[in-house]
This record gives sequence, structure tokens and C-alpha cells, in this order.
Amino acid sequence: MPQLPPLNGLRAFDVAGRCLNFRAAADELGVTQGAVAQQVRQLEAHLGVPLFERLPKGLAFTPAGRGYHAFVAAAFEALRNATEQLKPEPGKVLVSVTPTFAAKWLIPNLPDFSAKYPDIDLRILATEKVSSFHSDGIDLAVRQGKPPFGAALDAHLLFRQEVIAVAAPSLVDGYDLPLDAKALSAIPKLHDSHNLWPEFLKLHDIEDEGGHGLRLSQTSLSVDAALFGQGAALASRFLVEADIAAQRLIQITPKALSGKQDFYLLSTRKTKQNPAIEVVISWFLERAATPSSPE
Repeated sequence: MPQLPPLNGLRAFDVAGRCLNFRAAADELGVTQGAVAQQVRQLEAHLGVPLFERLPKGLAFTPAGRGYHAFVAAAFEALRNATEQLKPEPGKVLVSVTPTFAAKWLIPNLPDFSAKYPDIDLRILATEKVSSFHSDGIDLAVRQGKPPFGAALDAHLLFRQEVIAVAAPSLVDGYDLPLDAKALSAIPKLHDSHNLWPEFLKLHDIEDEGGHGLRLSQTSLSVDAALFGQGAALASRFLVEADIAAQRLIQITPKALSGKQDFYLLSTRKTKQNPAIEVVISWFLERAATPSSPE
């Protein structure tokens, strides 16, 4: 494997190439002009190729030097970016959530967070994939499941799984509430990727598999469609509490699906290195325990 050039020479070449002047490069690096010139000469000797033309008032790239500088500058930029991601920023917290959790719970609650903690830069990564604390650089994650989630993770319970059926008042106008089995079977239904309608209808002794109706990829979309009166949707209670409180949605039957796939806030056991993460955890737990109020 070829030996790497001297790193001090590469650094001097990188800065000198940006400035095209040894004096300006020396000022940026905090060394003497002679030291920069010597490091570049040593690099040129190592490579066996001249990188600069020395001019009376500065420097000019040789053709080889111009091409080499593009690669060297990109390599130093990659090192800076990698270091920036590795080094924690005291006031920054990156939390991974699903798009539905972001749209229906987190974003409506963010004004409270911003008012209480204006100095914390809370960043939201909304994705359906399971983000990695290591490779994605996240600090916190909201996940649905059952502990333990891993030996290196702490799990904080946010919400129990309780799936209810909701609809816009206009959709059930003329029906007696709660809906009986006949009415529940008759109304249009909105489906998401969880496909819970067959199981929910069995709670009401309805054999209909509930397969007809609009199909959407996310629960948040089915809730939005329900708000526009396009059908009844199934969603975790905490995601629609504010809409129910504001009477935009109605729970159409008291029965609910429950299970072991509860909602947890996950953090690594190294969070004490960043006090802002502890603040965000406390806020999540406090806000999750606060009943939703109509907007």
C-alpha cells in the first residue's frame, strides 16, 4: 500500500491552495510563512511533482497541483464533517419519530417546547425506517414495541397502545352513537398499513373483514381523510385526542384494541454527556402525561 504523504504538508497545501498565498495561509494556520513554504516543498518532494508556480505576488497551481488540490480539499472537508457529527453539540437534540407521530402529536406540541426551552435546538427526523443511534447520529427515538430494546438503551413509556375508531361528525350524522354493529359495518372505512379493521370488527362480532374503502400508507393520512368525512379511521387514542376534544372527530364506539406494542422514548445510556437531552426526555414525559385540550 502506498505511503501517505506527510499530513502537515497536506494541510499546508490545502490552505495555501485556497489562499494562493503562503503569507495568508500562514496567518490562517497560526505558523510562520517559512514553515508553510517548507511543508509544501516537502510534500512536493514526497510526490515528485511541483504543485505550485511561485509568482512575485503569490502562487499559481500547476496542472497537477490543481487536480490534486480538489481531492485533498474534499478529503479535509469529509474529515471536518465526520468530526462535526461525532462531536456532540450541547444545545442540539436530534429525535427520530414516525411521520404519523410527528404530524399528529409532536408538531402540535412543539410550541410548548419552544416557549419553555428556546435555547435548545430540537431537530426532528421523521422516517418510517428504524433510525440508528450510531450511524444516523440520533439522540432520541420514539418507537412502538415492547422492552427491552437493547442493553445500551433506556426506554421511557410514553403511551399505551389503545386503538379507537373515529369519524367526522358529518359522517355519522343521523346515526345513534355509539354505533351498533350494523351501522359500524355499513359506514366507509379508511385503511392504513397496519390493517387493523378486521381485528377491530371482530371485537363487535362482525364477520365483515372491512376490506373496502380508501387505502393510505400512513395513519396520519387516514386521520386526515377522516377529518374530511371520507370514512372512519383507526388510530391510537393519543394521536386523535386533540381532534376529539375540539369535536372535529368523534369516537364512534367505546371499544378499543389494546396490545403490547406501546410507545416508548428511547435514549442511550450516555445522555448525561448532553444535558439538553435530559431536558427533552423530561419534556416528552411531562407532555405525554398532560391531557390534550381543544385548539
